Amino acid sequence: MNKPARILLVEDDTAIVNTLRRVLADEGYEVKVETTGPGGLQVAKEQAFDAVITDLKLPGGLDGLQLVRELHGRHPRLPILMMTAHGTTETAIEATQAGAYDYILKPFEIPDLLNLVEQAVAASRLMSDPIEWGEAGSSRSAIIGNSPAMQSLYKEIGRIAAKPVSVLIRGETGTGKELIARAIYQHSDRAKEPFVAINCAAIPETLLESELFGLERGAFTGAEGRRIGRFEQADKGTIFLDEIGDMTPGTQVKLLRVLQEKSIQRLGGKESIPVDVRVIAATHRDLESAIRQKLFREDLFYRISVVVLQLPPLRERKEDIPALVRFFLGKYAAEFGSENAAMHPDAIEYLQLQPWPGNVRELENIIRKVLLLAHGYTISLDHVRSALAKTTPVLTTEGKSLEAYVDELIDAARRGDITDAHARLHEISERILLSRAISQARGNQARAARWLGISRLTLRAKLVQFGLHPDQETETE
Repeated sequence: MNKPARILLVEDDTAIVNTLRRVLADEGYEVKVETTGPGGLQVAKEQAFDAVITDLKLPGGLDGLQLVRELHGRHPRLPILMMTAHGTTETAIEATQAGAYDYILKPFEIPDLLNLVEQAVAASRLMSDPIEWGEAGSSRSAIIGNSPAMQSLYKEIGRIAAKPVSVLIRGETGTGKELIARAIYQHSDRAKEPFVAINCAAIPETLLESELFGLERGAFTGAEGRRIGRFEQADKGTIFLDEIGDMTPGTQVKLLRVLQEKSIQRLGGKESIPVDVRVIAATHRDLESAIRQKLFREDLFYRISVVVLQLPPLRERKEDIPALVRFFLGKYAAEFGSENAAMHPDAIEYLQLQPWPGNVRELENIIRKVLLLAHGYTISLDHVRSALAKTTPVLTTEGKSLEAYVDELIDAARRGDITDAHARLHEISERILLSRAISQARGNQARAARWLGISRLTLRAKLVQFGLHPDQETETE
């Protein structure tokens, strides 16, 4: 299981410290408090943190702005969040230019701060979690497979990782496009600079532009303060635009301008801000078809596809399934109390016969399910068959309305193919509800549980039951 994220809080106001320490601990974070700028700098030298929260005004001769400069100079990939009063927003912008990940204005709402902390921790782990290759043992992130298709992919990554070119990663949902993007980043000459990922399909059209390019106060109703965008956060580093094929034509135009001019303008602003960012994009869509339908700009396509990597679907590299099974068993065995988990060869062969429309992600979910079914014993063919049977209704609902799925269930029941239509409908409805809640909560179980009106323990049990991970966004790549 993931270790709790460690947060360094640099703040001298006792009331704020007590409040933030409590709410951060409630969200599962480990918090280290320092009350002076020099103290924060010293402890950051001695210990590793996933994110830093600092006030602008600090005692000790080193204020928050100087602390940001010092920390960013020593740890360019460490996200730093600055808290500042309304009257010092210009200084806050200066802090972001000096390397701060983002800032928040006082007085602020606790959920707003927690949301920023979640983003910062996720960004930190994307940058620091190493991508391993082959049959890695215990890493949470590994690209597994020695098939000819994967060997060819490895060679291509090696050839282009250090080249200053944009890359388009193509592949079906669940093939691991983000892992490939991170591997390119980690083997590039920008590996010590920020890596910022954004899923273009997961953010509403009205918000995507401000997420990418930032906004000025008053840019639209409700825009109460200036905010930096992901391109500014990724300056001198790499930005990963996942599912770029879902980007609207209007945002495509502005992205193209950024790539051409190497500068951005915040929404509602006039200032041109230079950015030096390598772009890695990914999509499961047929962009050539989208170009013909006038849904995707041809000039943008050529800008982002200087190099194109095609990820093979799992059905085209089934010889890698045994290695993937071993990896996922090792990854989840300890979590489920099955440290010596093993799978019978017949069960592995059966897995190799499946079509895997959900690719590696689907296989990973199946391994989690069979670990629960086996209760610590060797995973048999029956365990695998049972897990696949329970998953099949979920897989067939993609792209269908609830009414269409209900009709299919009733037809199957009339034919005598199934006898549990009610249970299946209840399961898929609950699974979708939990999946969307945990996705929109960005993996925060406490928040998702509050939204759903259930306890955190109940939510966790349901996530395990349905083979969902708290940080998994199952409806997107």
